[in-house]
Amino acid sequence: MARPVLVPVLGDQLTRNLASIRGRTKDDTVILMMEVWDEATYVRHHKQKIALIFSAMRHFAAVLRDAGWLVDYVRLDDEGNSGSFTGEVARAVERHDPCAIHVVEAGEWRVQQAIEEWPDKFDCEVEILPDDRFIASIAEFREWAEGRDTFRMEFFYREMRRKTGLLMDSDKPEGGEWNLDKQNRESPDDEMDPPERAKFEPDEMTCDVVSLVKDKFGDHFGSLETFNWPVTREEAEEAADRFFAERIEKFGPYQDAMVHGQDDLYHSMLSTSINLGLLDPLDLCQRAEKAYRDGKAPLNSVEGFIRQLIGWREYVRGFYWYFMPGLESDNKLNAQRGLPEFYWTGETDMRCMADCIRSTRENAHAHHIQRLMVLGNFALLAGINPREVQDWYLVVYADAYEWVELPNVAAMILYADGGKLASKPYAASGNYINKMSDYCRECRYSPSKKTGEDACPFNPLYWHFMDRHRELLEQNHRIGRIYSTWDRMDEARRQDYLDSAEAFLDTLTPAAKTWARNE
Repeated sequence: MARPVLVPVLGDQLTRNLASIRGRTKDDTVILMMEVWDEATYVRHHKQKIALIFSAMRHFAAVLRDAGWLVDYVRLDDEGNSGSFTGEVARAVERHDPCAIHVVEAGEWRVQQAIEEWPDKFDCEVEILPDDRFIASIAEFREWAEGRDTFRMEFFYREMRRKTGLLMDSDKPEGGEWNLDKQNRESPDDEMDPPERAKFEPDEMTCDVVSLVKDKFGDHFGSLETFNWPVTREEAEEAADRFFAERIEKFGPYQDAMVHGQDDLYHSMLSTSINLGLLDPLDLCQRAEKAYRDGKAPLNSVEGFIRQLIGWREYVRGFYWYFMPGLESDNKLNAQRGLPEFYWTGETDMRCMADCIRSTRENAHAHHIQRLMVLGNFALLAGINPREVQDWYLVVYADAYEWVELPNVAAMILYADGGKLASKPYAASGNYINKMSDYCRECRYSPSKKTGEDACPFNPLYWHFMDRHRELLEQNHRIGRIYSTWDRMDEARRQDYLDSAEAFLDTLTPAAKTWARNE
């Protein structure tokens, strides 16, 4: 072979339609894939997350080899592994003497900063290609964002609908409304009987990876016992088939519902596969639209599914790149409390928190309302330091990459950016959780009690949060009227809320162990 082109493929770029592979020939290309220590440990990722990514990488490498590609695959425990992407590219340059390096831009800021140093480190051409797996490029989002005083997903989402033609009736939205979220807030029903999502028994390759993770990362958070994620494109497609055949019909109405011990409900559970590159989000949206056109799924379910992918997912990715690197240090509410120990152990009498943390530990997953309105809502109300909360979310979820995790946590959940992304803080009392779940039925705390030892902690914490941030939030048109309710309470009642909140906050024990980062 003449001097080849070296094509590094990162762990979340597992598609043969990758821009750096597409158009290349098998006789002049070396594909480089790397398991590196730095990526597994820059935060102490959930054991299932590491196993998922490494297993999916090894399976994808096998697919490429079977198709005739030359793949240089570096395993974590290979002798001489440098532990970093740049170090492994340098070793590959020595092995293959490439004429050029072609790489698709990274999803995360810190990795992209390293890649942009490669032209100065290597004596060959380095071409960094846009990641065209997204509908909107980073440049396109920046053009949309420039000059705006506020950033709202809804307006960006409409542009993506027009661009893709999804659920459009000429130049109008199908059904006359862009967003049907108001139809997607059904409380859980005792008669609900969601079918089990597709689960996959680990094959020999995955079992080898699980053994590696147990050996190298045994002290990381989470369990490996229930590992059953799809790790190949075929498995991911099967999981998608099952969702469209069995669960999309009720996905919309119950997408905000929470039921103790039922971790999946009607959710697609496809985010891990989408974020790895095993599934094409636009293809999934087209399949969802077809289900609607064929009369197999209602419009509110299909619109809600499509909005999550071409609306929210695309929006937070653009938002991340537009506001980095400052986004990671934003703390507009000056939240300073340490992350409570129970976020790692699940040992709390709050039944909602305990169940969401259990699912997170066992599955490396919790659905979006559990993440936002239980786990995130508590962190917001309690004033937990944004960096500690960001690290926790990045560690514990198998679908969490910084580009999607950071905007969701810093800006959506914690309002740490002061409202650039969200129009208001997503703060709620125990009433919301009681309405949208069955968690409160057997909880030690009562959602109907507002103050005192037996009151749901979310109740006094809600008013404590509102009181301490009045100066910032009172002028917010979406929540400002809440202060009229607060002001109508007599002084003793207000003080009772504040005292109850302070008494509860005094019981919180900061995490004793550094679970998130190696220090």
